[in-house]
Amino acid sequence: MSFGFFNIPAPVNEPVKEYRPGSPEREAVKQAIATFRSQEADIPMYIGNEEIRTNQKVRLAPPHDHQHTLGYFHEGTAEHVNKAINAALSAKDAWAALPWEHRANIFLKAADLLAGPYRARINAATMLGQSKNAYQAEIDSACELIDFLRFNAKYMAEIYAQQPNSASGVWNRLEYRPLEGFVFALTPFNFTAIAGNLPAAPAMLGNTIVWKPAYTQVLSANVFMEVLKEAGLPDGVINLIYVDGPVAGDIIFNHADFAGIHFTGSTKVFQTIWGEIGANIHKYKSYPRIVGETGGKDFVLVHETADADEVAVGLVRGAFEYQGQKCSAASRAYIPSNLWSAVESKVKQFLSEVKMGGVEDFTNFVNAVIDERAFKKISAYIDEAKKSDQVEIVAGGNYDGSKGYFIEPTVIKVQDPAYRTMCEEIFGPVLSVYVYEPSYFDSIIKTVDQTSEYALTGSIFAKDRYIIERVSKALENAAGNFYINDKPTGAVVGQQPFGGARASGTNDKAGSALNLYRWLSARTIKETYVPPRHFGYPFLEAE
Repeated sequence: MSFGFFNIPAPVNEPVKEYRPGSPEREAVKQAIATFRSQEADIPMYIGNEEIRTNQKVRLAPPHDHQHTLGYFHEGTAEHVNKAINAALSAKDAWAALPWEHRANIFLKAADLLAGPYRARINAATMLGQSKNAYQAEIDSACELIDFLRFNAKYMAEIYAQQPNSASGVWNRLEYRPLEGFVFALTPFNFTAIAGNLPAAPAMLGNTIVWKPAYTQVLSANVFMEVLKEAGLPDGVINLIYVDGPVAGDIIFNHADFAGIHFTGSTKVFQTIWGEIGANIHKYKSYPRIVGETGGKDFVLVHETADADEVAVGLVRGAFEYQGQKCSAASRAYIPSNLWSAVESKVKQFLSEVKMGGVEDFTNFVNAVIDERAFKKISAYIDEAKKSDQVEIVAGGNYDGSKGYFIEPTVIKVQDPAYRTMCEEIFGPVLSVYVYEPSYFDSIIKTVDQTSEYALTGSIFAKDRYIIERVSKALENAAGNFYINDKPTGAVVGQQPFGGARASGTNDKAGSALNLYRWLSARTIKETYVPPRHFGYPFLEAE
């Protein structure tokens, strides 16, 4: 058999379709939505070569129409966690030994399937299951997931090509092995792309995976598994289970072959997991890799030189696209008094034009929050704000959960920059604003840095380049993704690697080679062609 050094096709970001009236993509996704709504899905777990169904079925419903049943998935038990681990370990040797270009081809084919025949299906599943409008679904479940698969294949090839220098008479080599054991992917509801990338990235590098998605994302997770299977992913490489978190964690974090976790979710859960891993560290064959992206309390800092219209657009899009349920969503804003009147007026104008409702109506900008628990949590913040004499509801403030979990885009103006909604992660369509005097700008920079435990995203709006440079330096640890004159959301794979530090995670930058290094264990090989035949060195010779 002949071998060679192979070049991955140069990745290009997947073009975002617009879904204009009458467009083919609009008609295709409408048909896919109708198909999903006309039948009840029966979604199994995928363990090894089996599709497993149980006696415990969990109902799936659109968050914007919670009386409608999309179908059911089959919930597992501890038995299925153990079975998934065994399947992953059984598949590991053959998968790790498969030449890397063949692993890459599977995921590149999956990307093309998503870009073509599965595009409408994955978008419709995301729209219905996670209540995303067509555009938000397109940039997530189609484009970003496609980009993750294509760019990660390119990064993998570039990593493998990195080799050490060799002295005369020696050949030094680096092997990039997968981790020893299995990887646990614990994925969130809010991005289908993240939920797909967390198991796919380590799998591409030769690892085998136990994948547990959020229950509210199962519909689109199942479509991605359909894509992977059609692309030729071998049985047991990615094992998809639906099991209660503590049940899964109790088994996985006590298993000797646990090699790492790829996580996106809440800070509290991640810290709990980290503690469990630490307590069990003596049980593992290797020190597990812990990679996580968690919460955010993302800021928009506005300088007196900023353009009010640009700020208003950044706030409305940054805070209220996908109902503020992005880890990167603008949640707190600091606006100078000289601009506040103009910004407030423009934000109110924009929000008066925003429609809210189900995803099936493409004129709706805002849809429902993910479930009843989120609805109650977010509405409680709004109710508390309404009762406070230190807070003014500038826009929105209403909600209705009778048909769907709908909460109006809400803007809260606070008198105290340490008020709860300025500090705590809400994860919903609530933007808190503090208006400051321009002369206090330097102290506001410190307030931005010190208010939150998080450090995920943030932005500065300013026309003064000296101010932009100063803020960029002063807030270098306050945001892993920092935006200048733009909203703090919308990171693109290959352009803005995503992740934050502090309580926002390990900052391992999904969408870059930095993340892939975490799923590799390098072995250095030195081969000496003519070994010495005596232990001595020249310095030992007598004068």
